[in-house]
Amino acid sequence: MQLGTTLTAWILRQQRQHPGARGELSTLLTHVALAARMIADQVAVASLVGTTGYTKNVNVQGEEQAKLDIVADELFCDAMASSGLVCSLVSEEREAPTFVVDDWENANYTVFYDPLDGSSNIDLNVTVGSIFSIYRHRPADRGRPSDLLRVGTEQVAAGYAMYGAATMLVVVVGDSNVQGFTLARGMGEFFLTHPDMKMPRVGKTYSVNESRTPHWDERTRKLVADFREGRADGAQRSARYVGSLIADFHRALLKGGIYMYPGEIEKPEGKLRLMYEAKPLALIAERAGGAAHDGKQRILTRMPKALHERTPLFIGSAADVEIAAKALGG
Repeated sequence: MQLGTTLTAWILRQQRQHPGARGELSTLLTHVALAARMIADQVAVASLVGTTGYTKNVNVQGEEQAKLDIVADELFCDAMASSGLVCSLVSEEREAPTFVVDDWENANYTVFYDPLDGSSNIDLNVTVGSIFSIYRHRPADRGRPSDLLRVGTEQVAAGYAMYGAATMLVVVVGDSNVQGFTLARGMGEFFLTHPDMKMPRVGKTYSVNESRTPHWDERTRKLVADFREGRADGAQRSARYVGSLIADFHRALLKGGIYMYPGEIEKPEGKLRLMYEAKPLALIAERAGGAAHDGKQRILTRMPKALHERTPLFIGSAADVEIAAKALGG
């Protein structure tokens, strides 16, 4: 086996390209990798140690929590807190922000995260993941939840860990391109396997839950039908839908295509969360040459009104997202 650049080496190389850097973001990213390794271990043994299935708890989203939701949330939170660099954490599983340090002067980051995206698939051994988004504090960010609301263009790093046949960590840091790292389990280290990832401008697949067709408005129905039947741009696309956001997005990142989670007539706000699902993936998509839209505007420029705000999402190959945005009036 021939191994190349480790995640740690890549992070340090990025740091050296910015002479004024103090190494804080570099350190924080190593703690993200730590969280990913710990969660990957828990996912791998869930059936053996009894952490599959659901609890009787309901999270802030109104969704029943899987046992691994709670485990992953605690592991991610602990990894961020132990860095000493994070002031506030916002999790899908917690209604209010978690303020983890008292040393406000040196804790310069806020982290939004979905600790275990797709957890309903755990019992089926389907790919799941963790999504994270990192912001620097503004001077006002000292305890008020409203101060944590930011546009996605202010992210200083974002990414996701994907737990499948292999564990991957896909990241954007500063002005970098998208980098994909794969975990060598026996060594406990991530190695760069997918450098400078680029998304094809036009895809051959679309991903959407077509069972929701009766709940969509007419424009959304027509859009999906046009992709399916080849009317969108003259090219017929194949349907590919796992039902795990990370898995479906990762396919689009590597091979092109579009992932769609539209709003519905009775739920126009959609289902996915803006701050810790849509925005970090949007940053990755755009940095890889793709696009992300909510049907009305670019995801990265949308200003949130609430920490757990939901959004429709159309993300993937730039040309495919442009078709969707135009069809929906955006």
